[in-house]
Amino acid sequence: METPTADSPGEPDISHVNPASGETWFGHPRQLARLFSTEAMERFGYYGMRALLTLYLAQHFLFSDTTTTGIYGGFTALVYLTPLIGGLMADRFLGSKRSVKFGAIMMSLGYLTLCFGGQPAKPVATIDGQRYEVTVQGSGDARRQFVVDGDRQLLIKGNEDKTVSLLDGDGKEARRIAEGGFVASGERSSVAVFLLLIGLALITIGNGFFKPNISTMVGALYAQGDRRRDAGFTIFYMGINLGSLFSQILCPLLAVGMGSWGGLGWWAGFALAAVGMLVSWCLIQFDGGKLDGIGDRPADAPVNRDWLVYIGAILAIPVAWFLFTNLMNYVPPAAGSGIIGYFLGLPVMGKIMFGTFLISVPGILIWSYFNGSRQEFQMMLAAMVLITFNTVFWTLFEQAGSSLTLFADRNTDLSVFGLFSISAGQTQFFNALFIVLLAPVFSVMWNGMAKRGIEPTIPIKFGIALMGVGVGFLILVWGSQFAGADYKVGLWWLAGLYLVHSMAELCISPVGLSMVTKLSIARIVGMMMGVWFLSIAVAQYVAGIVAQFASVETVGGQVTNLKVSLDTYVGVFTTIAEISIVLGVVLLLLSFPLKKWMHGVQ
Repeated sequence: METPTADSPGEPDISHVNPASGETWFGHPRQLARLFSTEAMERFGYYGMRALLTLYLAQHFLFSDTTTTGIYGGFTALVYLTPLIGGLMADRFLGSKRSVKFGAIMMSLGYLTLCFGGQPAKPVATIDGQRYEVTVQGSGDARRQFVVDGDRQLLIKGNEDKTVSLLDGDGKEARRIAEGGFVASGERSSVAVFLLLIGLALITIGNGFFKPNISTMVGALYAQGDRRRDAGFTIFYMGINLGSLFSQILCPLLAVGMGSWGGLGWWAGFALAAVGMLVSWCLIQFDGGKLDGIGDRPADAPVNRDWLVYIGAILAIPVAWFLFTNLMNYVPPAAGSGIIGYFLGLPVMGKIMFGTFLISVPGILIWSYFNGSRQEFQMMLAAMVLITFNTVFWTLFEQAGSSLTLFADRNTDLSVFGLFSISAGQTQFFNALFIVLLAPVFSVMWNGMAKRGIEPTIPIKFGIALMGVGVGFLILVWGSQFAGADYKVGLWWLAGLYLVHSMAELCISPVGLSMVTKLSIARIVGMMMGVWFLSIAVAQYVAGIVAQFASVETVGGQVTNLKVSLDTYVGVFTTIAEISIVLGVVLLLLSFPLKKWMHGVQ
């Protein structure tokens, strides 16, 4: 989940009468209330959609875990990458306000497009090269899958050794299939898949225009040097978490229901997200003049080039569709191909992400060495080290929308004190809830420690955050030891993970952008901001790859053996925890030279 940032770099200096001198809202410019509401509704739509996406791919389209998490990781990566272009278009041509409105329309269309998923994919299985129809009976924990072999229906049973048994009507094993010989899939509508990817493309492009520019409008409410700016951004970003909190409860509720109520269908959840996005657009479009002079077109921008930007954005839709299609059809290279072989075998999006990051980081450092002073180079080196560790943090943290959601669906008892049950998608609301509750506490804590001169340095906060991610996963691994005979872990162990992860997030997210602006050489601070967002985009993509290691065999969207599923998740989560804690300790040790290289930056 997103948290407050201390600075919003690159905001234009405004020469008109500043709105801060007019009516106020809790001591801030009154326009902040409208922008707060606009962002809350936009995030309502985005996080509501995100709470459904992984389950929608796995259960409606019956994609494998590998394909599901790959698409999800690629989508969230583009969500963080496209704002670089959207911000540039606003600065050069449209202005922030027009960009926000255009982005809101594109995202609304994207959510509406996701509503047209058609009929659920029909499950099929390929056994030793021969294709069989699969039927599904029952629902929930009583759901069972059968292979149709002539006039027989054979029950599919996954075994702990990862073989698959087909059982006859008497429960006797009619056939045992070796590991890898049973491949589950689905017959899905090509039109529905096309609309799915077009919808995701519309959302990523629209987000690129909306996300960076709504923040710029908030910055424009305050004159340079106005001490209320940081507090204003804190209030504004609270809208993010409030919007996401409610949407991650309501969108899954409409889509898949709660308890015995089965919901209205996936389309209803996505439709609610679209409604939230349309409300966001209305707040800007019909502002009654309240936002006049805020986020207008740059004075030196050509007034007749808007249509070129809009056409360019529309032409980018097939480009994004191609990237998603290429990602969906990706087949991992064979073992032993080496690092070069692995890189060459990556989908196009992977090559772009890794290639750009691996070139830009050393490239900028080399430039800094030759063009900056010794102190500037050391500060840039410290920034790059922290950016790299930040990438690791978000890679592991962002398992929330992929592997952790699938774990919630398959191996978590979703009962709340035995009174009612929530859906797997709704478990993502824990993060937003804890951020809303804990953000003020952490703010007071950091301020109190700063007054006493004991506030941790930025590298120490980053190290604590990395270790916190690992501890969160260890809590869930510990809870797995108490799983029942149904191989399901209590919901509160998952809530405990999100509690610790939220605390870790509050150690790293609020200081990230501020750190980049303070440590970067002034001449290339914009480029460094681009590297920061690129690092998060890379993290989102790699998060999808990490989630693929937790892939398990499914038929008709259901795992074939819950014990194998639990063991797989526990194994991957344990590895994640160990890596995260070790890297956190490494960063704590590096905090001493990093503090020296930062030359007093706090």
